[in-house]
Amino acid sequence: MIRHIPTTALALAAGSVLLTACGGGGVASDNVAAAGKQGPKINIGPDQHRIRGQKDPEIAALVPARIRDAGALRIGVGAESAPPLTFYATDDKTLIGVEEDIATLVADTLGLRPRFDPLSWENLFVGLDSGKLDAVFSNVTVTEERKEKYDFATYRLDELAVEAKKGSGWKVRGAKDVAGKTIAVSSGTNQEKILVEWSEENEQAGRKPVEIKYFQKASDYYLALQSGRIDGYFGPNPSTVYHVNTVGQTEVAGTFSGGGKSVQGKIAATTKKGSGLVKAYAAALRKVIDDGRYGKVLARWGLTSEGLKTSQINPPGLPKSAS
Repeated sequence: MIRHIPTTALALAAGSVLLTACGGGGVASDNVAAAGKQGPKINIGPDQHRIRGQKDPEIAALVPARIRDAGALRIGVGAESAPPLTFYATDDKTLIGVEEDIATLVADTLGLRPRFDPLSWENLFVGLDSGKLDAVFSNVTVTEERKEKYDFATYRLDELAVEAKKGSGWKVRGAKDVAGKTIAVSSGTNQEKILVEWSEENEQAGRKPVEIKYFQKASDYYLALQSGRIDGYFGPNPSTVYHVNTVGQTEVAGTFSGGGKSVQGKIAATTKKGSGLVKAYAAALRKVIDDGRYGKVLARWGLTSEGLKTSQINPPGLPKSAS
């Protein structure tokens, strides 16, 4: 997880670290983040002009009466997330991001008002357990362990990406492509697990292992990448794509499932098991996928590659750890 930093500070850090930015600060005067050739310009101002859904009475009827009567959907989002998932607009108080956009589409389709609550990772699940939240939209991957306590309606692929300096020509498809390379990764993540497995595979095949580096802040990864101290950074695909598109000094060298070889990871709307809400969420997501609104939201944030053809309820998740 990356700690929340106001958007203006993030933009300034990116501009200074990677030696290029629009207007010196990475944010244009019209609140649109400057984009590289690989992606769209991204509105990071408080006036989002979100793509809105339309209430579907049949789908709305799937929502439990207590929530219909309240008229609002209480949605937990990540207070520690990075762009473009959940972050603060240029006014440093308006929550924006792909998670808010998709959650708003769901709430609209259910005829409910979205009410967002930014919380730390652990408190998102505490909120579901206690009944203070009706849903979490916070880049939550479906896992077999989580399915014991929560229900899931999928809305994005869980993708990881290797980010390299622009023009490197480096393509990463698997273990042999990272042999002898120096790669940064966040501790305790799926991508760290995959990177460790690749390094072990290389050693067993007589190739050089991976030199794995750890840093405290996103800006530290990018500084190390630009200065050549590391060959790549292995992180979540959404934040990688956002950084590539808004700064323009790096490129995606390869993408992988968050579940590794075992299963295609999927991100899902999360609710407490037995809450009676998961069918409504899946139906609403299928509706906006079919009518094209969902695709427009993903395109807006440069995440078309993570799109799903439909929403599944509790699909196969990442397997439980052998430990």
